[in-house]
Amino acid sequence: FNRKDLCKSVNPDEAVAYGAAVQAALLNEGIKNVPNLILKDVTPLSLGVSVQGDLMSVLIPRNTTIPIKKKQVFLTCQDDQFLVKIKVYEGERVKASDNDLLVSFSISGFPPARRGYPFYVTFAINENGILSVSAEEIVTGNRDEIIISHKGRLSNEKISEMIKEAENYKFEDEKFLKKAKAMNDLDDHVYKIKKALEKKNFSSKLSSKKKKDICSKISRATDMLDRRNEMEDIVAIEDFLKDLKAISERIMVMEKIA
Repeated sequence: FNRKDLCKSVNPDEAVAYGAAVQAALLNEGIKNVPNLILKDVTPLSLGVSVQGDLMSVLIPRNTTIPIKKKQVFLTCQDDQFLVKIKVYEGERVKASDNDLLVSFSISGFPPARRGYPFYVTFAINENGILSVSAEEIVTGNRDEIIISHKGRLSNEKISEMIKEAENYKFEDEKFLKKAKAMNDLDDHVYKIKKALEKKNFSSKLSSKKKKDICSKISRATDMLDRRNEMEDIVAIEDFLKDLKAISERIMVMEKIA
């Protein structure tokens, strides 16, 4: 660097040249003149799993330095769910299936339980960039793991293309996220109301008219959930969600009193 003081504040446009200069210094033992400097690799794309509604749940964000290990708790989405399928993606899109699918695997052996049963998913990347993904059922300790090497991974050109694509589709992704969250909330309230109606000591306290009205709304909500890919009117979804949420909250109050 011609004996000039080293500048440690680098903007994105300078990053490539900066990295090349440091690497050259390392190769030529010039690093002796640049003390306390370490060159680290980062994840080129975000890494995560697909969750309810085809949403991408990111465990390791893009540009995270490696090695890295992240563990997160997820929940089953059905009653008595014996098996959970884990789909691992890399990319920057909100919709999981719009990203690059790395691998999918399953973990089984879950005990009979209501939906919302917890399990762990762990992502770990070592110094060589090898990714391992594991899923573990918390109570029994039943566990499965898969290793993903560099072989067959995306080229630098494809990575740049995916990042640019995410920027270009930012507005569409925001709309998808809003709708997916509303649909997931709708599904959650439908489940809570149905479970409440299954309880005889609660259901018997409702008038026939009230019960019929609730069942009608549940039927409409179920139809909306079945047609979630066709539903485009987010305002209509959110308005109906408010009605269902109000019913769900009233039922929770009645259950506490009971």
